[in-house]
Amino acid sequence: MAKILSLFFMIISLLAFAPILCLSSKTNYNYSYLYPQFYDGSCPKAKEIVKSVVAKAIAKEARMAASLLRLHFHDCFVKGCDASVLLDSSGTLISEKLSNTNMNSARGFEVIDEIKSALEKECPQTVSCADILTLAARDSTVLAGGPSWEVPLGRRDARDASISGSNNCNNIPAQNNTFSAILTKFKLKGLDLVDFVTLSGSHTIGKARCTSFKQRLYNQSGKNLPDYTLDKKYAAQLSTKCPKFGGDQNLFFLDYVSPTKFDNNYYKNLLASKGLLNSDQILVTKNETSLELVKLYAKNNEIFFKQFAKSMVKLGNISPLMGHKGEIRKNCRKMN
Repeated sequence: MAKILSLFFMIISLLAFAPILCLSSKTNYNYSYLYPQFYDGSCPKAKEIVKSVVAKAIAKEARMAASLLRLHFHDCFVKGCDASVLLDSSGTLISEKLSNTNMNSARGFEVIDEIKSALEKECPQTVSCADILTLAARDSTVLAGGPSWEVPLGRRDARDASISGSNNCNNIPAQNNTFSAILTKFKLKGLDLVDFVTLSGSHTIGKARCTSFKQRLYNQSGKNLPDYTLDKKYAAQLSTKCPKFGGDQNLFFLDYVSPTKFDNNYYKNLLASKGLLNSDQILVTKNETSLELVKLYAKNNEIFFKQFAKSMVKLGNISPLMGHKGEIRKNCRKMN
């Protein structure tokens, strides 16, 4: 209990002295050209248009909220938040969509296309695809019942992509990575352990394929034995649609309790040994500080929401292109 209270006050302190929006050039992040009012003069309806299209997409398919949130994450962890993940292959450019981490899993591109089309009609070549991704991630969180936050804007779009970066084992965390490996990947992007545990909470919505957790059911340690940290009854339920052979593409809710609602049930599931992915469950089995933070979030949804908003701002500001760097694409799938 003492550790939980200590962690509680640590988080409260972070929230009190490190507000979600900080425009000072003296902070650890470069907000020189990023601020929420960036489009107020050039495209005042930009935020409204993004939210409208995202709302329509989520009303049609609830899973889209998680897909857009994940798309933003996969963009930022490769080369920074520059919309490189949206580019199609062309000429010598090979799309990041073809990487092992994105192929057959990254989705929501058509929603971004619809947003961009609407914005081009309202204010041609003004709003970047990178900012669209960032706003769509925020709006998806809110529409799923999660927290809101002011999104610093002013990012520009990359003129290239990096499939090698998307495939690089040092960038996007994988579901079978060790705790230390994932934490290292976060630290390389300027994020810390609190961000790691907090942003993992996005798995409170969305789905994962059988192939992403099958080893936990049948061969976790390479000795044809299941993962002892996975609840046996839950494992038995999963195995009915995720057999040892076949069924790799079958989809399962990441949070079986409230799969389409953004809340703290994800953390409660972890404490009950019912995290779906190995990268989820290790938050309570491999690190004491992480475990205490999971306990805190499981007890207090408000603290989780406040820190999630703060961590998402940090995520959205990983190496953005600003000023005269990059471009503002007319079409998010190809360079001008």
